[in-house]
Amino acid sequence: MSTSIGPTLLLLLLHILCLCVPTSLGACSQARRERKAAEVSEGPTASPSKTNGSCGCSSSPAPSPSTSEPNPDDFPNLKQYSAYLVIQRFKQTITCDPDGVTATWVGYRPCTYRGFYCDSPPDSPGTPTVASVDFNGFRLCAPTVAGFVDQLPDLALFHANSNSFSGPIPDLTGLPYLYELDVSNNIHSGPFPVAVLPLSNLVFLDLRFNLFAGTVPASVFSLDLDVLFLNNNNFNQPLPASLGTSPVAYLTLANNGFTGPIPRSIFNASRTLVEVLFLNNKLSGCLPYEIGSLSTATVEQLNLAGNLLYGEVPDLVCRLAKDGSLANLSLSGNYFTSVGHSCWELIKRKVLDVRQNCIPWLPEQRRPLECWRFLWRRKFCPLFPYIPCSLPKCAPKPAAPPPAGYMTYKALHQPPRN
Repeated sequence: MSTSIGPTLLLLLLHILCLCVPTSLGACSQARRERKAAEVSEGPTASPSKTNGSCGCSSSPAPSPSTSEPNPDDFPNLKQYSAYLVIQRFKQTITCDPDGVTATWVGYRPCTYRGFYCDSPPDSPGTPTVASVDFNGFRLCAPTVAGFVDQLPDLALFHANSNSFSGPIPDLTGLPYLYELDVSNNIHSGPFPVAVLPLSNLVFLDLRFNLFAGTVPASVFSLDLDVLFLNNNNFNQPLPASLGTSPVAYLTLANNGFTGPIPRSIFNASRTLVEVLFLNNKLSGCLPYEIGSLSTATVEQLNLAGNLLYGEVPDLVCRLAKDGSLANLSLSGNYFTSVGHSCWELIKRKVLDVRQNCIPWLPEQRRPLECWRFLWRRKFCPLFPYIPCSLPKCAPKPAAPPPAGYMTYKALHQPPRN
């Protein structure tokens, strides 16, 4: 009996195998078409190969898709490749992005990402990389910026005002070029970020409107800063005696829990200080006359409102405004009981604000009972029979016109995060 299998039976067996063995319908259909073509041109063929157990389909694997991981050669330079990896890792930690900022963080050109700016670092001319990060107002949320900002070694500026970044500030000592750090209006917590202390190029430090707490190291006031904004946190300590050694021009310590007297070393800031805000703390004691030694050509804003200061407002302090450029002196909300001779004219001109104190015969003072409760325990302010004249040759200067706006007061306004 003949054992040959006819073409019809062979196609039937092939159809049954393709129904029973899991495989790709497209692959089986292609195999059937090829076999039928062979039969038409050459007659019936031998049994199909069983190398892969699926209806005679070829065993060669399908081409693999291209990998999603980039290579260093895809980038303009190795620095940008490293920055890309850091950014993409940070992107995975973002939990909210209402403006779709991170949607632009794609591709092999990180210098084009929204919020990132590139330049060549001093040690690598002609090699542009991420030198500045400006997230101000982006409203991003992330549990931490550790592993991000500290991993961009050529970063010079990091501005992240008005986001919802939390956790402590990471160690930034690996960023030798960093000179501006603004993490204001976030939800950072923990102690003062001491990692900023070794940053020798830092000139701008803004930590306001966060949840930092505890003490501020005295060495912070020795940093060569132009701007130091610490307001609206939970710092609570006596002001360090070295406060006056700070070279800052703009200083805000407002709305914290600083205690104790204003250090007499304040006179050391006479060459640099432009605006200083101490308001709404728990400062106490007498107002040191050394404040009056601040350079009248420099100081424009002095606010000590909302503390526990008492005694007399020294005449020399008021002369800062009368004969110099101090355009706003606020001492409201304290317990002062008298003012120096030069202060009266300032009160009339509304340059000096002494409302809610305990000064007799002035309007808008505290109730007598409130003053008595605070002052009933004798509080002594030292009497200085000789107060050195701090003004050049003791000659008055014409008052400078008030500036259009104050940098430190702007620091007291919290922009929305959401």
